[in-house]
Amino acid sequence: TERKRAEEQLRLLGAAVHQAHESIMITSAELAPPGPRIVFTNPAFTRLTGYTAAEVLGRSPGILNGTRTDRGVIENFQKHLSLGRPFSGEAIKYRKDGSQFIMEWHTVPLRDEDGSISHFVSIQRDISARKQAEEQIREQAALLAKAQDAIMVRDIRDRIIFWNPRAERLYGWTAAEALGRNANELLAKPGLGPELDEARQAVMTTGEWIGELREVARDGREVVVESRWTLVRDPEGKPKAKLVINTDITERKRLEAQLFQARRMESIGALAGGVAHDFNNLLTVITGFSEILLARVTEDDAMRQPLNEIRKAGERAASLTRQLLAFSRRQILAPRVFDLNSLINETERMLRRLIGEDIDLALGLDPALGRVKADPGQIEQVLLNLVVNARDAMPRGGHLTIETKNVDLDEIYARQHPDVRPGAYVLVAVSDSGCGMDETTQAQIFEPFFTTKEQGKGTGLGLAMAYGIVKQSGGQIEVYSEIGHGSTFKIYLPRVQEEMAAKEAAWLTVSPRGTETVLLVEDEEGVRSTVRLALATNGYTVLEAEDAKKALEISAQHDGPIHLLITDVVMPKISGRQLADQLQGPRPGMKVLYVSGYTDDAIIRHGVLQAGVAFLQKPFTPTALARKVREILNG
Repeated sequence: TERKRAEEQLRLLGAAVHQAHESIMITSAELAPPGPRIVFTNPAFTRLTGYTAAEVLGRSPGILNGTRTDRGVIENFQKHLSLGRPFSGEAIKYRKDGSQFIMEWHTVPLRDEDGSISHFVSIQRDISARKQAEEQIREQAALLAKAQDAIMVRDIRDRIIFWNPRAERLYGWTAAEALGRNANELLAKPGLGPELDEARQAVMTTGEWIGELREVARDGREVVVESRWTLVRDPEGKPKAKLVINTDITERKRLEAQLFQARRMESIGALAGGVAHDFNNLLTVITGFSEILLARVTEDDAMRQPLNEIRKAGERAASLTRQLLAFSRRQILAPRVFDLNSLINETERMLRRLIGEDIDLALGLDPALGRVKADPGQIEQVLLNLVVNARDAMPRGGHLTIETKNVDLDEIYARQHPDVRPGAYVLVAVSDSGCGMDETTQAQIFEPFFTTKEQGKGTGLGLAMAYGIVKQSGGQIEVYSEIGHGSTFKIYLPRVQEEMAAKEAAWLTVSPRGTETVLLVEDEEGVRSTVRLALATNGYTVLEAEDAKKALEISAQHDGPIHLLITDVVMPKISGRQLADQLQGPRPGMKVLYVSGYTDDAIIRHGVLQAGVAFLQKPFTPTALARKVREILNG
């Protein structure tokens, strides 16, 4: 039975070898001259070479070699046989009738029971048609080697078999590095699976595919191409390769996106400005009539409280419209030549208090920084908005950097940013180590009312306001951010050669002095002491009170003039606004400066932010206080 099973297996093996489509040749294992001899061939060998088994038995396999057979391949083949190693190779061979063909063969040693090599078995096939098709593809592709498009040829398994010079420049891979590699693994951008699947299925089904692909270059940059795929077939009509022609449209797509965003922002700005303008007309009526009605009702009238709420709501709405006007670039600016470094240095202490102790602030200011011509108050507001935005992105603390330097924006940058003129600029960069933003958020970050904060935590107007101010100042604002790697906001303002006016330059470095009398009302003793000292140092006579009641007593007992009232907005029992109203009755010439550490919304609720009212946000420097006081007193 065992013998019968063995005989049956041999019979089946013999039948399989006899009916195989690929040529099979078995030779003896003698390596010494004259070398191995053929001991078996199957019918496929006869079809391949024209030799019958009877004609080749006992002869050398070298009968298939000829003048064009690569001797190097044969020598390498013989070396592998001598070492008892398998070998795979291809070379030109000759049939019985003298015709040539390209043969691919795989040879393995057969060992007997004691492990010694007894025979060699070779499986052979004619690959002439395949090589001819590949050569034709290469020849056709060579004609396109100088094309302006990136051209590659992939075999049916997407291995690259041709890669033109333009592809080298576009992707950064040389032909030597790209050939033989899987094109999808080399170029595919993560997340692009569906697009590639669509391309592969379409080209195999219809013979061609045209579409856009987002690929990745060697250095990691994204490349957007208009891709045209064509299926190449062999003489028998079987798919052999894919010709891929890629036109680089990265720059075009980026410019289109920028133009779309610019037009979108322009449209939103026009809408916001129009709404703000029309809304202000309505607010004028609302607030105007509420003031008129308030003047006609007594203090104890039941209608006074609802009328006050109407007035306050109008004032809050007016604050929002001012921010909308800033975004739409329709606010009135007071530009002058100034030094950005000085502005940043003067606000540094305030910024440090604003961000808190958990965030490290570092300044990198270029000492040779050029001057700019803009509204310094508005630019300071932009800086504050960016710092607040950075602070909110780092709830657990982090690092905040403000840098300045001179830059020159060239024609290339201007082409990439259609609304920017090439020339000399001053750069201010605000960088944080916060949570970062994705591309979708970055595309909307400057739009009014867009916010990533939870409901009730922000109006979404801070960055929109910054955008409008910078644009109205002839500048450019950009954001660079990655999730988990923080954000950098870059502001470019045109650099000017004009000198700062002597008065303005002195204003930046010298705290203005005076001799007037100031009534200071502040419930925080530390703040009160600081302000009193700052004013006294600059020559002012200071009367101080810890609350509104004390202030009213001091005013009643003071015989001389009180030129200015400095009062906190939010105080117990009587607000700063109410105090000012009471004091200005007997002292109609007294001017008022409101200060507060509350947010804008809180100040609005107390009716301070309206036209003609002077306001100073805490924290402020003694220098900033002295300037504001002098500005108000000078009228």
